[in-house]
Amino acid sequence: MGFRRSLALLVIGTLAPLLVFSAVAVYQYDRVRNAAAEQTLLDASRGLVVALECFLSDVADRSGAHHRMDGGHTASAHRSSFFRQSGWLMIANIGGGALMWAVHFLNRFLPTGQYGGFGVFLAFLMLLPNIPLQMVLTQQTARGLAHNTQRELSGIIRTFLIAAGVIWLVGAIIIFCFQKDILAYLKMTDPTGLWITAFIVLFALWLPMFWGMLQGQQNFLWLGWTMMTNGLGRLSVAAIAVIAFRAGAAGMMSGVLLGYVIAVGFAAWQTRSLWLASPQSFDWRGLLRQVVPLLIAFVGFQILFTADTILVKNYFSEAEEDFYVGAGTLSRALLWLVLPLASVMFPRLVHSAAKSEKSNLMGMVLLGTAVLSILGSLSLSFLGPFVAPLVYKNTAAQVSSLLPWYSAAMVPLALSNVLLNQLLSRPDSKWMLAIFVLIAAIGYLFAITQFHASLIMVLKVMGIANVVLLAICAGFFRFGKAKAEVAL
Repeated sequence: MGFRRSLALLVIGTLAPLLVFSAVAVYQYDRVRNAAAEQTLLDASRGLVVALECFLSDVADRSGAHHRMDGGHTASAHRSSFFRQSGWLMIANIGGGALMWAVHFLNRFLPTGQYGGFGVFLAFLMLLPNIPLQMVLTQQTARGLAHNTQRELSGIIRTFLIAAGVIWLVGAIIIFCFQKDILAYLKMTDPTGLWITAFIVLFALWLPMFWGMLQGQQNFLWLGWTMMTNGLGRLSVAAIAVIAFRAGAAGMMSGVLLGYVIAVGFAAWQTRSLWLASPQSFDWRGLLRQVVPLLIAFVGFQILFTADTILVKNYFSEAEEDFYVGAGTLSRALLWLVLPLASVMFPRLVHSAAKSEKSNLMGMVLLGTAVLSILGSLSLSFLGPFVAPLVYKNTAAQVSSLLPWYSAAMVPLALSNVLLNQLLSRPDSKWMLAIFVLIAAIGYLFAITQFHASLIMVLKVMGIANVVLLAICAGFFRFGKAKAEVAL
């Protein structure tokens, strides 16, 4: 029954993101109840192991049967917890994403070309390695908590936070020295939006780190809340700046800045026990062996996810760029629906791998991602002509024409994300996988520079590149599975 209730919560989370407060109550109640149930089942399993060692063989056989039955109940409890947490993150992703998406309604109050500038600033933020940073901190937090090495974890976290601050300071100095050249390349004259974006970069580097800590702790409650506060701060300030003060793209970016500041504040407070702990020296060579392949692989994934928006600016007019950004915003919303499944799966897999435990989440997450992303793509293709006019005043027809291609390209990317999370959670070497993913990303960038006769052609290149990434991940997954079977 617990599994059915959690599955129902997943459906509710997909269809009704406004039921936030009731979902939090269910989350808190089920968290306590399931924790107690799992501890009871764990104690029972330990008792059965002792029985297997001490009693006669026939008693051991009967105990083994009971053990298998209890294992089934435990698996059901884990599935229940997984769907409950995924459902809450879906609510948070959809709610926070809807608030961020609502910012794009403000394009109706912007002069021609300003919305494209806003899209470019956002694309620069999306090119930051926030996905790799979040996954690295998720991995390290989950491993540190599993191995009870919190002081070493504190040292790792502080190293990442300080390094991000130093890198940002160097970048700010470079922007100051080459401000005119950067503005000329972006075809802009006002530096306000550029400097607001520069300050956002610092918080945009820190936020995925704190999200990684929350995710590694499996504190999905506050991970979800920080997602929504980010969207709320972004929308409220951007609306005031654009409507009341006619601030244009710079005003919209000021809303983005406040959203990041609020989200970082909440996430830092909730993870203070990790990064305020007395730090201890750690094996930095071992850390590099763990995190560098992870960074490389997810940098490649992020290039495939975001680079097209910046590249399009070099080959198309401002008007074409505007409706391409619009189609991209709607299509990437598909990932709001499916990313929570992989977000909940990854720290669990890392924790299981650290303790040499088996997990059966992979098939369930891959199937759920496939179903939701395909249905989302079809829905967006059919409903696009009705949704686009609500947001984009003069470019609805052009946005609608791109949606089938753009949304279809997101499906293999969503499936690749699940496989990539599973592969990178393993303790074995990930260098070959990371290199292949990066080569695919570089090939994608080169292909767009050669094939950009139309926006449709750009999207076809993106779709092919995402299918190649899916094939790479599927190949490594199959090879790793066959290798494990041979080892057994």
